[in-house]
Amino acid sequence: MNEHSTPLPGMLQDRLRQDGPNRRFVMTAELAPPVSCDAQELLQKAAALKGLADAVNVTDGAGARAHMSALAAASLLLGAGIEPILQITCRDKNRIALQSEMMGAAALGIRNLLLLTGDDPKAGDQPDTKPVFDIDSKMLIETARRLRDDGTLPTGRKVGGRADFFIGAADMPIDPPAGWQPKTLLGKVQSGAQFAQTQFCMDAAIVRRYVGALDAAGITKNLAILIGVNPLRSAKSATWMKSHLYGTIIADATIARLEKAADPAREGIAICVELIEELSTIPGVAGVHIMAPGNDAAIAEVIVAARSRAQTLTR
Repeated sequence: MNEHSTPLPGMLQDRLRQDGPNRRFVMTAELAPPVSCDAQELLQKAAALKGLADAVNVTDGAGARAHMSALAAASLLLGAGIEPILQITCRDKNRIALQSEMMGAAALGIRNLLLLTGDDPKAGDQPDTKPVFDIDSKMLIETARRLRDDGTLPTGRKVGGRADFFIGAADMPIDPPAGWQPKTLLGKVQSGAQFAQTQFCMDAAIVRRYVGALDAAGITKNLAILIGVNPLRSAKSATWMKSHLYGTIIADATIARLEKAADPAREGIAICVELIEELSTIPGVAGVHIMAPGNDAAIAEVIVAARSRAQTLTR
């Protein structure tokens, strides 16, 4: 990792495309908009990330729970000088509403999209909610690509203006068995995905093997991979995540280290910073996506510590 200037809106795509010795190891953060009608509540939460995170995701009904509109939240962040990544899920809207939302995002100057299927409403606090799932994330990615490249809707209808999208997808790292092929992710790349943010993978050895398999399939030359990491607060929370958050990978040695720590939350931040340093050395890993539900303050601390450590190591 190398020292660079403060992030500016519109820079994420450029930084993920950068190559060579001056390549910046990108760090994005995730922020759940508040359950609030007050814009200041969102901006206060995001303020600590300004000038630190290369971009900030705003979730779209994460955990199948209502909060401030992701589109509104992304627009507020952009106005505050924080580059947003707008998450859009297929759970709550049909294809007409999804197309309208993407046109609205383009009109507001929002470039970065993370296009997702979305959590099952049964997992949320209103389990009687009717899911939509009119289309899947692959089709949504294709829709965004057509809007950007062809200026048309899937029907062929022309769209005015310009949608200068940088299109993202989600993926789930695995320890690939012999002969494994990343068919789902490859399909998303073929549909138009340009970057991917992954589920938590707190095991650098597995990341090496997973990204190695992606590279062998020709994916990493066309897709910037951001690995999901978390400043774990305790061995108990790490164990819960590993058991209950589908696809989460946390090394047993990490949980054991948290169990032995006098201050587990502080140790969790140190573990995250050390992991980021190691991930930055893995070919094909373009950056990390830092998620800390209920522990937002730790994200800024991790980014500051990781960049400071990188600068010290490169002097």
